[in-house]
Amino acid sequence: DILQEEAAKRGIEVLPLSVSFGEEEFLDGVTLNSAEFFKKLENSDEFPHTSQLTPERYREAFKKAVENNDEVICITLSSKLSGSHSNALLAKKEFGDKVSVIDSENVSIGQHILLDLATRLRDQNFSKNQIVRILEDKKKDIKVLALLDTLEYLKKGGRISSTVAFIGSALSIKPVIAIEDGEVELIGKARGSKKGNNLIRKLVEKEGVDFDLPYILGYSGLSDELLQKYINDNKDLFEDKIDHLPKVSIGSTIGTHAGPGAIAVAFFKV
Repeated sequence: DILQEEAAKRGIEVLPLSVSFGEEEFLDGVTLNSAEFFKKLENSDEFPHTSQLTPERYREAFKKAVENNDEVICITLSSKLSGSHSNALLAKKEFGDKVSVIDSENVSIGQHILLDLATRLRDQNFSKNQIVRILEDKKKDIKVLALLDTLEYLKKGGRISSTVAFIGSALSIKPVIAIEDGEVELIGKARGSKKGNNLIRKLVEKEGVDFDLPYILGYSGLSDELLQKYINDNKDLFEDKIDHLPKVSIGSTIGTHAGPGAIAVAFFKV
């Protein structure tokens, strides 16, 4: 969930996953942006399906970089949620030490802040091996917390059981989830968005945000209204950062499973 234009400016290559509605296939963030995806999600009778990156797609990107005398750090989606990581490892074999593959053990904005840390270190002239060591260490400190409107999309995508989804949908309960050890965990339930926001607040306060490292907020759907409300209700949490908090719209790869109406925060804990 980083825009292709921003990635290009920062010397990052984003390999987009594909998302399909029936026979129609799109590249996340390339041939289908976030707003277009959620419009299709609302209007389509078919549940979208996402496809992992193939070894050949990784190999193409690695070969291009190595031929340009670059070294590669490839940061993948959690290996417990996507086969993309194992495919990246397969592609890496022919490039030796020129390519390092890191399992982010995360998704979306959690993966995003690990990428932000990597580019910060690169721009400070850390070596590839130094960056890899730091990322492998610091990824354990990433916290991703999200308030979903429903667990229905996670159930349809096979990321949680029907039983867990039923518990979440009962009595208008809003589920709060986290990424724990690379997997989606239901960590709390709240009657309505307000109480869900309060639960996220308590969890953020408990962990503490390291504002010296990257942090970001995200939302899914066609409007960031719920995210703006969360920010306004929790101004004190973000100290003097309130006017320039980084925010992103969650795209189709993760939006397929989160559904519309979600808000999320990602940060490195203190």
